[in-house]
Amino acid sequence: QVQLVESGGGLVQSGGSLRLSCAASGSIKSINTMGWYRQAPGSQRELVATISSSGSTNYADSVKGRFTISRDTAKNTVYLQMNSLKPDDTAVYYCYAEIATVWRRARDYWGQGTQVTVSS
Repeated sequence: QVQLVESGGGLVQSGGSLRLSCAASGSIKSINTMGWYRQAPGSQRELVATISSSGSTNYADSVKGRFTISRDTAKNTVYLQMNSLKPDDTAVYYCYAEIATVWRRARDYWGQGTQVTVSS
């Protein structure tokens, strides 16, 4: 059993900052890519940022230069530092990780989502 638990969402004014965290727990053997997706009301879920096990990062064009993804391998945790937030960043943010357990090979796991609301 693997769980991804997110924290750090909330309400912030335009131009403000938030830091999201997502910790993976369970019978984890290894974690490959970790990342964040988001889904705004009436929209499809979209990629925000990913980070590989070697530390390579990938960002959506809309967040480049404002968001930074990082991970703490020892803690099985991924972070998303969000600066210069805009109302368009308002969405539910979902953590994602490709995890191999002691019982099965790697597959995708998702967190429950955390709400980020940016007021104008």
